[in-house]
Amino acid sequence: MSDPLTAIAGPRVQDALIAATRLLREAGIDGAQGDARRLMADALGIEAGRLTLAGPDPIWDKALARFRDHVGQRLARRPVSRILGWRDFFGLRFRISDQTLDPRPETETLVSEGLAGDFTRVLDLGTGSGCILIALLAGREGATGLGTDLSDGALAVAAENAETLGVAARADFRRSDWFADVEGVFDLIVSNPPYIALEEMAALAPEVSGHDPRLALTDEGDGLACYRIIAGGAPQHLQPGGRLMVEIGWTQGPAVADLFRTAGLSDVRIVPDLDGRDRVVTGRKPG
Repeated sequence: MSDPLTAIAGPRVQDALIAATRLLREAGIDGAQGDARRLMADALGIEAGRLTLAGPDPIWDKALARFRDHVGQRLARRPVSRILGWRDFFGLRFRISDQTLDPRPETETLVSEGLAGDFTRVLDLGTGSGCILIALLAGREGATGLGTDLSDGALAVAAENAETLGVAARADFRRSDWFADVEGVFDLIVSNPPYIALEEMAALAPEVSGHDPRLALTDEGDGLACYRIIAGGAPQHLQPGGRLMVEIGWTQGPAVADLFRTAGLSDVRIVPDLDGRDRVVTGRKPG
C-alpha cells in the first residue's frame, strides 16, 4: 500500500497545504485546515500569520519532509501542540512535554478569576507546565509564588517556562504531594487537579487520553478525591481573607462548592467559562 503522505507535494507551499488539509479531513480530524496551517508554518519556520503570503512560494525538500512528518503525527492523533512542543496560553507561549498537561483555553478562566482580586503570594498545586502560576505572576507585578507537582519532569518544564517568560525570580517550584511539603500561608491558592472520573476515561478523545499524563487527568476514582484534599488542607495555608479557586469539570460545580463550604470557606461561587459551562469554584477564608 502506498504511503498517503506522498500525496503531500509541491511545487508550491499552497499545493502541499491543500493536500495535507484533505488528508486530515478524510481522517475525520476536526479543524483540519487550521491544524495544517500551524504545522506548515512550523515546517517553514515562520509565524502562522505569514503563511498566506508564503503560499505561492516553492516548498523546499527539507521543509516538505518536516511537514510530512508533522502531518503523519497528526494523522496518528498526536495533538498539534505536542508536535510543536508549545502552547499559547493567556497571551504567553509555554513549552510543554510528555510530563505536562497540555494547557486548555478554558483554564484561562481560572487565571482571569485570580487576577480579578488582590494577591501578593500564590500557591499553585499540581503546577504542570507552570502555565497558571506564571500567567498570574506575569499579570501581577511584584507577586511571588510557589508551584508544586509530583512530577520532576513537569517541575523542570515549569522552571524553564518561568525563566523564559521572565518571572523566575518570583517563582519557586517544589516536589510535593499536594500540601505535604508546603510551608507558610498564601493569599491565593489555585489548582487544576485531576478531575476526570475513572469511568469517564474511556470516552476521552485519543488526543487527550493518549498524550496527557494520566496522573494529571484522573484520580482513578469519582473525580472528586483531589478536591477533598485541597479543600480540607487549604484553610491552614490561607491568610484570613485569602482565596481558594480550582478548575472543575463542567458537572462538578455543586459538589465542589459543597466541599468548600464544609471546609469553612465563605463567599463560595461557581464561575462559568466563555462557553457558559461551570469551570471554576472559588471561596474565601473568613477574615
